[in-house]
Amino acid sequence: MASPNAVFTEMVTTTLRQHGKELSDIVSNNNALLSRLKQKKMMEIIDGGYEIAIPLEYAENSTYQRYSGYDVLNINPSDVFTSAKFDWKNQAVHVTANGTELRNNSGKNQIIKLAKSRVKNAIRTFKNNMSQDVYSDGTATNQINGLQALVSDAGTGTVGGINSTTYAWWQNVVQSAASPLQGGAGITPSSSTIQSLMLPLWLELVRGEDKPDLILMDQNYFTFYEESLTDLKRYTSSDEGKGGFVSLKYKTADVVYDSSDSGMPDNHMYFLTTDYIGVTTHKDANMSTLEEKSSLNQDAVVIPIINQCNMTVSNRARHGVGKA
Repeated sequence: MASPNAVFTEMVTTTLRQHGKELSDIVSNNNALLSRLKQKKMMEIIDGGYEIAIPLEYAENSTYQRYSGYDVLNINPSDVFTSAKFDWKNQAVHVTANGTELRNNSGKNQIIKLAKSRVKNAIRTFKNNMSQDVYSDGTATNQINGLQALVSDAGTGTVGGINSTTYAWWQNVVQSAASPLQGGAGITPSSSTIQSLMLPLWLELVRGEDKPDLILMDQNYFTFYEESLTDLKRYTSSDEGKGGFVSLKYKTADVVYDSSDSGMPDNHMYFLTTDYIGVTTHKDANMSTLEEKSSLNQDAVVIPIINQCNMTVSNRARHGVGKA
């Protein structure tokens, strides 16, 4: 007869490995931004590299000219590309059970029940913490670059190894209620003023076909925006609604509420052009389940689930943040 440890390990690893892609989906579906990036195929799986390199087109080709007849043409080389480089970040969660628990649940049905509950808890823990990381400023040890780093309140900073104070084209747009983009006195955010904060930010981010397609708001700003719509409320019919996210429309963008419990900073809204933001994950550490680890000095079973990824951005100027 198989030992409780063996049955527990088999149940956990079989469940996790048979549903590996589903685990990744569960994590992405828990966060409006990750859900959108998955839809837009901006969640990339790669097979290695010392770091994540994102090619950037930061300037136009300088050889464009108007000419006639025998005019000399400009054939000078144009330096229009560079790369942003992001470090890999690792995450792990462990499914554990001590010997007492395993022996007390030694009946097969009890072991299966215990295994399922521990897997469910591990997945819930992972998705909640990853959501927090997505909104983070990336300053915690080994934390991914979250929105507060990629689309910062200051608009500046060094992101992907590029100093945006030196290279202004790498700055994101900032709409501050205290010092509005459109000039004039500060604005107190409310249902009567929220759209006067949104429109200048929107216009600043629109470039031809590029325009924000996802607006994330905290509770205060989402409440102000919904109240400002009165009877003209436009609820989205996109997959945001299907995923359970509370969402409205602003022009062509989905406006999605996310709570501070998920990591969304208070009194903030993010205008994102999601063609220029993504998540890159290593193929060998994509919510991957490792072999059981037995502790040398504990009566316990440990089964690790690991992930190696980072959030990246390829055009900070097409993203904006609104803040108090």
